[in-house]
Amino acid sequence: MQNGHPITKAVYEAKKDLQKADDLIRDYIPFIRSEASKCISKLCTEQDDEFSIAMIAFHEAILGYERGRGTFLGYASMVIHSRIIDYRRKESRHQGHVSLYAESGEGDRTVMDEMADERDHYEESANLEATRQEIEELAAVMAGFGISFSDVSDNSPKQERTLEACSSAIRYASENSHLLNELLRTKKLPLAQLAAGSGVERKTLERHRKYILAMLLIQTNGYEIIRGHLRHILKRKGGMPV
Repeated sequence: MQNGHPITKAVYEAKKDLQKADDLIRDYIPFIRSEASKCISKLCTEQDDEFSIAMIAFHEAILGYERGRGTFLGYASMVIHSRIIDYRRKESRHQGHVSLYAESGEGDRTVMDEMADERDHYEESANLEATRQEIEELAAVMAGFGISFSDVSDNSPKQERTLEACSSAIRYASENSHLLNELLRTKKLPLAQLAAGSGVERKTLERHRKYILAMLLIQTNGYEIIRGHLRHILKRKGGMPV
């Protein structure tokens, strides 16, 4: 993962500085609450034990995170869910159990039905929050390379043949780590090497440089939600290595 990635840099600083860790936790309280809500299938408030557990888990994620584990927020989400699940399992051993198929009081609906509805609602909310976080992170990374989302939109291939050519170039770069390392080191697209290796004309690469650059940044930083969205959009257009 790129060393200059904003949240990654903040996490590594927070590992060594408790005040910076507290600041980072405070900045990401909306994310922490969303993940806790997703895990318990209802809105998690600051009065809930799960919220405190999620805060502690987020700090644990800061201390345990390494770049090779993908995006920090993805790793933090996993830790939060794991800790809350452990807590709820322990609690269930000391409390009576309610049947998930008992009537909830809403007509013929069961507790399971109610939980499913709540889970759908809060999962959607949490997914939107996670997507927003990924978009903000990607925008910050792209800014470091001098490009924006509007640049990528304006620079995107408009014809099927051009899209396929750009796909070939992106695929080649993705399969050759030295090109990705060169991109991250110089903050420039290695046009000569890319053209020679992929067989795509250099003028095509130059014309769509910002689009190709953005697609490769997504590759190097592991934005799973954005990659999944792109995969769905481009499925009908020959596919992309996202």
